Amino acid sequence: MSTLHDPAIRGFASDNYSGIHPEILAAIAAANEGHQVAYGEDAYSERLQEVFRSHLGDGIQAFPVFNGTGANVVGLQSMLPRWGAVITASTAHINVDEGGAPERIGGMKLLTVPTDDGKLTPELVDREAWGWGDEHRAQPLVVSITQSTELGTLYTASEIRALADHAHGHGMHLHMDGARISNAAAALDLPLRAFTRDAGVDVLSFGGTKNGAMLGEAIVVLNPEASSGLLYGRKYNMQLSSKMRFVSAQLIALLEGDLWLRNAKHSNAMAARLRSGIEAGLDAGSIRGVEFTQETQSNGVFATLPAGVADQLRESFRFYDWDAARNEVRWMCSFDTQESDVDAFVAELGRLTTV
Repeated sequence: MSTLHDPAIRGFASDNYSGIHPEILAAIAAANEGHQVAYGEDAYSERLQEVFRSHLGDGIQAFPVFNGTGANVVGLQSMLPRWGAVITASTAHINVDEGGAPERIGGMKLLTVPTDDGKLTPELVDREAWGWGDEHRAQPLVVSITQSTELGTLYTASEIRALADHAHGHGMHLHMDGARISNAAAALDLPLRAFTRDAGVDVLSFGGTKNGAMLGEAIVVLNPEASSGLLYGRKYNMQLSSKMRFVSAQLIALLEGDLWLRNAKHSNAMAARLRSGIEAGLDAGSIRGVEFTQETQSNGVFATLPAGVADQLRESFRFYDWDAARNEVRWMCSFDTQESDVDAFVAELGRLTTV
């Protein structure tokens, strides 16, 4: 097959737009020869358990799945009875970007809380943490947070511990959507365990696709008492891969060494370069009318643009509106974003805002 796209084109729409890291492609190829037992009884899926334990400690269990929506839905479903509900931020991916799958497929009620920075606090959780024993109300039994959040912000380890303690004190469990967990670890300069298991997280959705994998995430049960039925739920929710070795091999390639951290550090650094380049342009007057709407703590930059500029800029670089009503946009950087991509973007933004 001939190449159907221009490999030199890179945008700022999503870290899902990037290709597969060469080391992960090599890992897939290495796992490809010969036959291995299907449905997770292969050498690579067994090795993946050891690799996750090296990061998160003994007593955990990882369940590879196809995608992030599957990880979140199946993971949360395993934490809840049929009458259970999940408290989450109104901006959370499970509420905004999963097509209603948690409620339609998972059969759970989402209790959403508005938050300006994408982060929950114990006080915000308390807006929906009530009504236990009331047969007319879906029972709040899980708190779900995202690290890093959909707005590119981060929870500190102490903030997660406070949420975990608060949730556990109410008899609830804590779930973490870690689609961009590697970016969070890189930004916080902490090992994965420090702000997950050691901070009281019970079940984790670990993301690989946004950090250089072809496909594949994992549901990681950190507290066995918080989850049940995953062995069956993964199958009946169509997330059990027959050739699981190819999902596991990718996650091994990320986590066995430091690839997960190298990729995340790079994408974070590119976002920081993007923001600092725009800030320098604003100070110098070579860029006008741009205002940042969130702190840039991981690999995403959020800003508002003068009217009409976003569509003009998209003629050269792909990116998404975040809140079109107020001209707010999101720019995401990836493991393969280059300094030249960022600098060209900043230059074009300057040209369009000063004409």
